[in-house]
Amino acid sequence: MTATADKMVPWIQALLTAPPASVSGLKLQDYLAGIPRLESLADVPSGTPVLVRADVDAKPGATIGEGDIRLRSMVETLEFGRKRGWKQILFGHIGRKPDGSLSKVAKRLGEILKCDVPLITDWLDESTGTILDSVKKTIDAAAPGAVIMLENTRKYGVERTLWEAAPEDAAKVAPPLAKLADEFAAKVATVYVNEALSAGSMDASSTVVPAAMKRVALGAYVANEFDKPMQRCMNADFVFFSGLKTDKLDDLRAVVDRGTVRWVFVAGNFVLALKKADGELSGKEFCMGLAEKPENAKQPWFIERSRVEQAKQLLVDGRAKGIKFIMPVDFTLGDGTVSATIGPDQQQFDVGPGTSQHFADAVGQYIDELKTRPAGSPAPAAFYNGVLGMFEDPRFENGTKNFMPQLKRLKDAGVEVYIGGGEGGAAMEKYGSSDWITHCFTAGGTVLNALGSAPVPYLQALYMAAKK
Repeated sequence: MTATADKMVPWIQALLTAPPASVSGLKLQDYLAGIPRLESLADVPSGTPVLVRADVDAKPGATIGEGDIRLRSMVETLEFGRKRGWKQILFGHIGRKPDGSLSKVAKRLGEILKCDVPLITDWLDESTGTILDSVKKTIDAAAPGAVIMLENTRKYGVERTLWEAAPEDAAKVAPPLAKLADEFAAKVATVYVNEALSAGSMDASSTVVPAAMKRVALGAYVANEFDKPMQRCMNADFVFFSGLKTDKLDDLRAVVDRGTVRWVFVAGNFVLALKKADGELSGKEFCMGLAEKPENAKQPWFIERSRVEQAKQLLVDGRAKGIKFIMPVDFTLGDGTVSATIGPDQQQFDVGPGTSQHFADAVGQYIDELKTRPAGSPAPAAFYNGVLGMFEDPRFENGTKNFMPQLKRLKDAGVEVYIGGGEGGAAMEKYGSSDWITHCFTAGGTVLNALGSAPVPYLQALYMAAKK
């Protein structure tokens, strides 16, 4: 398909107004069922350029195995293409800033694949929106089985166009995005594989470029993550949610509405909305400190009144279903003191020791409850996401450090334990061991998105592309 501006407008509007499954009727399984898998491309001839949206947002350490798990996750897909003689052109981002470079990533991927992975540092003329002719020449000259990488997609503004866009902006942003998609189809490839589990943002490389492709597919690793461990997380009866921003409430709402969860542990900044809501429901006052002061409205940790009301309804509805909400009972404040309350000019950065014990006791109660379940009950599963505080600062690491052994405790009791990745995965590496859990995803945000109420953007794009 030629991605004209007229055709791109409804495509963009669909991405920006994606309704929850409760409205659209499309669940995660429906999107997955509608997207071809890597094996569907087995007939693609040798020498064909194949564009791979790659999971290159990595920080390789000194040797293979350090900081490159996302790169290693792509090996099966890349070897599938190499054996068939495809010319695979990898593209993706590193970090959020446009000045990040994939030079170290390309070098490490070459070490993993045992081949040269050249990096094309400049590939787009932003003044005209055209991909440089030199890119096509490089691809044409490459031998069958070659792997080539394009520099950080976010260095170009067009990649970030949809980050802040609203549905009513679709007509305005459609022309440059359609141009980008068509340029890729004309000068790079018309076959597209997404092997970037973590790329859950509205990047054009993930959500727009598929619109101009003739064939699309999910990579082997991404497909397996969604088909297997993600499905177990969808049916978890124990979840631990923590985070800074209150949009986690949307994800938690979707989890509660799914009807399988029975124990919900919460921590992090967003828990303050739940604590305040719980206080108001019981006739008690709870101060959220700096997080509720209007002058902080532009801070990512600010909590709007509407979020407190949302949290209140969540608690009412969840408790009516028999869900137990386990919340902090004390906090470590910015000055290092521990308190059950937060003053108007204070901010919490971690849970306190009382909460660590409270959480441990509740985990014990959950394990005891498992012993009373009827024979034939579904196998228990737990999903853990995020960290309990600003764990990168030693002053605020104790909450996270103390909770990691609870995950081992769950697994030892026969519970399948899944970690969302991101900071949660980093915490497990720092304070625990991989054999304490069942599986760790390489993308915390994408997992939350998948478990939440709205579709994962790149799955929606692939689904729409496949149905053209």
